[in-house]
Amino acid sequence: MIQDRIQEKLHQAFAPVHLDVINESYMHNVPTGSESHFKVVIVSDQFAGQRLIGRHRAVNTVLADELANHIHALAIHTYTEDEWQAKQGEAPASPACRGGSKLG
Repeated sequence: MIQDRIQEKLHQAFAPVHLDVINESYMHNVPTGSESHFKVVIVSDQFAGQRLIGRHRAVNTVLADELANHIHALAIHTYTEDEWQAKQGEAPASPACRGGSKLG
């Protein structure tokens, strides 16, 4: 499963204190059981001192194969522990689907 692979790779790369990998494919016009749209919420001390773009690039680099071959959309939410606590453990909700899936 792609979701399991994403979790494993992110755990290995970032040793997160919190990680959610959410399959949001059901929210999009894709076949049932698809693994094409994901939301990642990752809290890691490795993000300390990094700008948002650097954090996202790091995640994209770790998931390069999945992004090139399997994932149509990836929402990335990266935090340090302090940032996560300030957000009270809540990541933004994903927007409604606007269509356009290349898989449908």
